[in-house]
Amino acid sequence: MLKRSSFLKLFTLTFVAVMLIFAAGCGSNEEENSGTDTENETDTSEEASDESNGASDIGEAIDHTIIGIEPGAGISVTTEKALEEYDNLSGWNVELSSTAAMATELDKAMKDEEPIIITGWNPHWTFAKYPDMKYLEDPKEIYGGTEQIVSLARKGFEEEKPNAFKMVDQFNWEVEDMESIMYEAKETGDDIDEVAKRWVEDNRDKVEEWMEGVEDSDGVEVELVSTPWDSERASSGVLKAAMEEKGFKVTVTPVDVAVVFESVANADADATLAAWLPITHKDFYEQHKENIVDMGENLDGAKIGLVVPEYMDIESIEDLEPAN
Repeated sequence: MLKRSSFLKLFTLTFVAVMLIFAAGCGSNEEENSGTDTENETDTSEEASDESNGASDIGEAIDHTIIGIEPGAGISVTTEKALEEYDNLSGWNVELSSTAAMATELDKAMKDEEPIIITGWNPHWTFAKYPDMKYLEDPKEIYGGTEQIVSLARKGFEEEKPNAFKMVDQFNWEVEDMESIMYEAKETGDDIDEVAKRWVEDNRDKVEEWMEGVEDSDGVEVELVSTPWDSERASSGVLKAAMEEKGFKVTVTPVDVAVVFESVANADADATLAAWLPITHKDFYEQHKENIVDMGENLDGAKIGLVVPEYMDIESIEDLEPAN
């Protein structure tokens, strides 16, 4: 039999050993739990990061600014209205400068795949260069749906210059026609008027339709007024080239959109090909419609709105969040 002292000594050693094993097990569990907690924290952090890269973070990334074009342009006026109508655009602003400046900012953003929101429209060469762009959905229909570009004439134009009126009235082409001229001018550096002349030479079927029933003119002067946008420069350029083949002496004067309507209504110009209806230039049209002749559309399928690159994870204007 063990002596009492030996028994106590053996009991003590056994107890200490058990406690050490127990402590080691607890430490292992704590480390495992600690690792799990760390992993959970990491997962949560990554999820939060992913969420911050969505539509909710776009406003901060672009300083709650939409890149626009010239002040007073139809799309500029409509965008200012959109900022008022959409509550979620509170605190946003539209940076108005020029079409060229907007295109430069778009080039930079697309090159680096950075977020950007622009005021965009078809027809325009940017869609030929960057087909992977999309319009943001516009639930309030501030920008309207598909639009037409309409020809307008001054009162008395048809009576005084019937052949000129007829040719302007018969002018009609497609979105792709206009964009092809704009893109070629952009890529080659050639003036749009020169590209327009080449287009007239290469598209005789359409040009002959515009000329149908139009008698040759001996220098009858025709004054067209237009906006300085490349889209309208393209349409005015091709019609000018075609009319000059028939002997008309055509002048195209680029002015601000408000002046386009005023010039036709006041008979300072014979006609324009540059009216975007029913939404973009609605206010100008309503103001002057009693003093102008609506000749109908010369292009169908035009569109305006807020445009973003396809790589941006956003589909609607309402996905954006207010700045304040």
